[in-house]
Amino acid sequence: MAEALWTSAELTQALGFYFGDADPFVVTGVSIDTRTLEPGDLFVALKGARDGHEFVEQAFQKGANAVISSEAFGARPGFVTPDPLAALEKLGVAARERAAKAKRGAVTGSVGKTSVTQAVMAGLTLAGRAHSSVKSYNNHIGVPLTLARMPRDTERAVFEIGMNHADEIRPLTRMVRPHAALVTTVGPVHTENFPDGEAGVARAKAEVFEGLEPGGVAVLNADNQWFDLLKAEALKAGAEMRTFGRSEGCDARLIDFQMDGGHAVVQARFHGKGLDFPILQTGQHWGLNAMAVLLMLEALDVDLGDGLAALGSFEPLAGRGAEREVRLRGGSFVLIDESYNANPVSMASAIATLGARKAGGRKIVVLTDMLELGPKAAAFHAELAEPLEAAQVDLVFAAGPLMKSLWDALPSTRRGGYAETAAELAPQVERAAEPGDVVMVKGSNGSKAGLIAQALARLDVRPAEAG
Repeated sequence: MAEALWTSAELTQALGFYFGDADPFVVTGVSIDTRTLEPGDLFVALKGARDGHEFVEQAFQKGANAVISSEAFGARPGFVTPDPLAALEKLGVAARERAAKAKRGAVTGSVGKTSVTQAVMAGLTLAGRAHSSVKSYNNHIGVPLTLARMPRDTERAVFEIGMNHADEIRPLTRMVRPHAALVTTVGPVHTENFPDGEAGVARAKAEVFEGLEPGGVAVLNADNQWFDLLKAEALKAGAEMRTFGRSEGCDARLIDFQMDGGHAVVQARFHGKGLDFPILQTGQHWGLNAMAVLLMLEALDVDLGDGLAALGSFEPLAGRGAEREVRLRGGSFVLIDESYNANPVSMASAIATLGARKAGGRKIVVLTDMLELGPKAAAFHAELAEPLEAAQVDLVFAAGPLMKSLWDALPSTRRGGYAETAAELAPQVERAAEPGDVVMVKGSNGSKAGLIAQALARLDVRPAEAG
């Protein structure tokens, strides 16, 4: 039987209102989606693309023990409020306050938030009772939901915090009140929402320091061009500084990163002491990611040995560098799935990683549009021709109106195929893939790069042969 997350008395105290005449009860989870609701959950009826109140009856049918809604539903247990989202926020704060001894971390940045958050969580789990965001629950709903799901006996927790506009991180970090806050990097992401471009993005990311607990730690990328701005904002918030990067003077300094088959070996200096350790990642950006993870774990009172063990067993997440062998008749090719998201920084890193890889066959890159880049979007796409040249990529397939700028900038010898949409491009890539190839698929989630990765995965003949 699942452990009680909240009792009815705790919920009533946290929320300050109650309806129904049910006997005392407990809930074992918090849900905002009946598709993933588990028996025993508290269902929060939020208004979004669909009004959650349409699904309250379904929630009870699936076994919800109570509901937060803006209208009463008979005598069944629940909590009535004009604003269910505000109630979820109150519940999140109550969860933070009742787990008063828990060390909390917050992760933001233009690239790598989710993977780094989950890598930190892997280390926290080795050290004790831990809690974290699931998937990319990093917005005005995901953060309070993650807090509300935090068990009372949590010892350490890490939260991913994202944004599309200024003033979005500020209320979320004040809700979390982290003891350590990390900015992975700042790049040209969501720049269409910032009149001053990357500088505005950097200032928005720096909002994460405003919620730091007194004496909290700021973990910053010293290699990033916005380091000085971020450092100034962190110091203004009274943070202790920890830095990672490739240069001397960094608390966690990356010396070398070498791919070795399906993993890599990281050489580093951690507070001046040499470290060599393996990780189950091949992306070159994981050298610096590993440095950031170790500093965050240290700030959350996790032993270095646990941190290294976590990095040594943490596998790439789906759509974020996960690899699989796709068996064809006559051989197989390697599919690298980077389809979850893309921006100029992560694109350049992924292409460079592919270029450094040893491959028996061709290196093929399949790209879909990078979104939310503002007026420079076409130029950002065309400029990818340079890293593709440096990486000696054999063929490039591109989809989308923005990727047309890259397509036009490519030499004819590198052109594999172009289509207006990912769905139209997929068959071209399927026909092109041959045994020995390494095929990387990358693009923004909104431009449907995942459709192409899924189509390539379905080429695998093993499931059919198993019958």
